Amino acid sequence: MTLLQARKNWLWLFFALIVFSNLILYSTSFGHSIVMIEPNGVVLGSLIDLIIVAPLVFILAKKKYSVKLFIALMAIGCVLARFIIPQTILAPYASFTWFGIVAEVIIITFELLLISSFIIYLPKILKSTRSNNAPLLFSFPQAIDLHVKRHPLIHVLCSELLMFYYALFSWRKKVPTGYTLHKKTSYIAFQLMMIHAIIIETLGIHWWLHSKYPIASIILFVLNVYSVLFFLADLQAVRLNPTQIRNGTLYLSLGLMKRAKIPLTQISEIVTDARQFEEKLPKDIAQFIAKDFEAVKPSVILHCKSPIAVILPFGIEKYYDKIAIKVDDTPVFIEALKK
Repeated sequence: MTLLQARKNWLWLFFALIVFSNLILYSTSFGHSIVMIEPNGVVLGSLIDLIIVAPLVFILAKKKYSVKLFIALMAIGCVLARFIIPQTILAPYASFTWFGIVAEVIIITFELLLISSFIIYLPKILKSTRSNNAPLLFSFPQAIDLHVKRHPLIHVLCSELLMFYYALFSWRKKVPTGYTLHKKTSYIAFQLMMIHAIIIETLGIHWWLHSKYPIASIILFVLNVYSVLFFLADLQAVRLNPTQIRNGTLYLSLGLMKRAKIPLTQISEIVTDARQFEEKLPKDIAQFIAKDFEAVKPSVILHCKSPIAVILPFGIEKYYDKIAIKVDDTPVFIEALKK
């Protein structure tokens, strides 16, 4: 595992080196002096770096071997080349970079069609969500998968809609019964502290930055507003989605950050021996442990017969066969699992 992680880190470092070295080459006086020695050869080398080498390294680092992803990354490389390479020396190879523009237009058109299909099927999605017995964090994405083609963009859109719902429209909802993960921690205080810090930063920096770099200040302001909404939504999602057992399924969630649906028949072992929790948990264990100001140990670890999908932000899926949970009322929770 250590060797694989080291290899992955080196690949990311190589990817960053490819991109930033080409950026420096065309944006500094030192780089400009190198380019002018043999501009055609240097530009050709940069195009190979950005359109072929960088996408290959990215795919190797992500371990997502997909022709579709490679073509999309090539298109991004073409667009990036048009931005960083001066047009005067790019002219002999300009036709190559138009491939990126055309590919990006095709990709954006396809994504707009996906979003359109989502909007068209939204009434059916909401109807399916209401008729589903599962908590909203689970029923809404499930309803989307039922009516709209599975696609990363749709997963991101689903995550964003859930965020805006919990941040803006969930404050009158009653907290359902279940097994809470946050009440005996400083999780809510931690979230409020983060929101408070972002607001102070926005008030303190925005006006100063706006007078010097207005575009940067607007971007920072939008990011800060988004961050506040995300922290509010995550707080509400944790409060309104305690762990529940319904129809033989464990619905486990920690706000918007992660969630998992585990059939009770998939649980092969329930570990409660505190001695096994003394050491730091390995990375191959999914952790449903609320944030606190001090280190928190899990109260139970579930061993599953087969890997379970854990949904992370933006619909990213990772699979684990061990789930660590810190629940407020451990004995009652374990008793419910064993029924």
